[in-house]
Amino acid sequence: MTYNFDEIIDRSGTYSAKWDKDVQEELFGESGLLPYWVADMEFKAAPEILDALGKRVEHGIFGYTARPSEYYQLVIDWTKKRFGWDIEREWMLFTPGIVPGTNYVIQALTEEGEGVIINEPVYYPFSNSIKENRREVVNSPLVLKDNRYYIDFEDFEEKAKDPNNKLFILCSPHNPVSRVWSEDELRRVGEICLENNVYVLSDEIHNDLILGTNKHTMFASVDKRFEETSITATSTTKTFNLAGFYASNIIIPNKKIRDRVEKVLLKNSIGSQGPLSVEAVMAAYRYGEPWLEELLKYLQENVVFTRKYLKERLTDIDFTETEGTYLMWIDFRAYEKDGKTLEKVLVEKGGVALDGGTWFGDGGDGFMRLNIAAPRKFLEEGLDRVAKAIKEEYID
Repeated sequence: MTYNFDEIIDRSGTYSAKWDKDVQEELFGESGLLPYWVADMEFKAAPEILDALGKRVEHGIFGYTARPSEYYQLVIDWTKKRFGWDIEREWMLFTPGIVPGTNYVIQALTEEGEGVIINEPVYYPFSNSIKENRREVVNSPLVLKDNRYYIDFEDFEEKAKDPNNKLFILCSPHNPVSRVWSEDELRRVGEICLENNVYVLSDEIHNDLILGTNKHTMFASVDKRFEETSITATSTTKTFNLAGFYASNIIIPNKKIRDRVEKVLLKNSIGSQGPLSVEAVMAAYRYGEPWLEELLKYLQENVVFTRKYLKERLTDIDFTETEGTYLMWIDFRAYEKDGKTLEKVLVEKGGVALDGGTWFGDGGDGFMRLNIAAPRKFLEEGLDRVAKAIKEEYID
């Protein structure tokens, strides 16, 4: 292995939100917890990215920065090579992260009181963004069958037919349940939305993090008609552990839609990007692929390790299939169905911080989201704490 993913790195003194005592106290009621919650990795960025950033820092001047033509070309080439979708420079807008981008799209394409469809359990900032913008959260819940989640297309179509519902936020791959949607599933989503004049915002921030033999298909690439009614959000931040650089590319082929979103961005003075952020994105797409390929192998091994380790200690625990992302969705319902109680047990008896299933909305009770993007030794310590907490509370 060229890259060392087993190295344990002390993140104290780096202002990490994941490790910060005040943040933990606010979210979990205690501090000093081993953190396996927020989705950043416990790995150093690729050395090639660090080298590029180091050279930029050595220059010593960090003025207002323009994205060069190469920036856009690198995004175009990456998207074509990894996913087979041909995009164009003028389709791309910049936002400082996909969550802000989600807010801007909601503001651009919907009015107050109108509905935005999501599939819970799902990434909780979606519902927060909808509510904060005074839109209506319209949940079409996912269906769990044989440890795999599916879209309930009958319910989804019923929600899409309501003329008050104008936008669907697709999480692809899905966070937290780790589903990589098939092309057939995406096609059916697209057809339903087309028939009912519902825009699709496809959050594909985890699109590079596909495990095993699974294949990610970009929603807009399925059908030219979907290009014309969708917005695609991508970023290097999850793929290359660059979350703190706050950079995402919002891809909108349809000029009328793009103009509406861009108008909101201009209204909020959004568009500029810091010099180190530009450098990090370019270095990631230029040099990062070998690091990513080794990372995916390590993550897959962490999935196998986690399932085996917990199953040997908690025989009734269950898992959904981890098809994409580095987030495992673990089913504790055999021990505790009440989500708040479960979260309290893991914090107070285990000293670990995971994302509570209840955070993700309907269907999250009794589940927890575990971030496995960490050195195996560090992951093992957290799993040991989880197992001991559940044993102490429910078995011994």
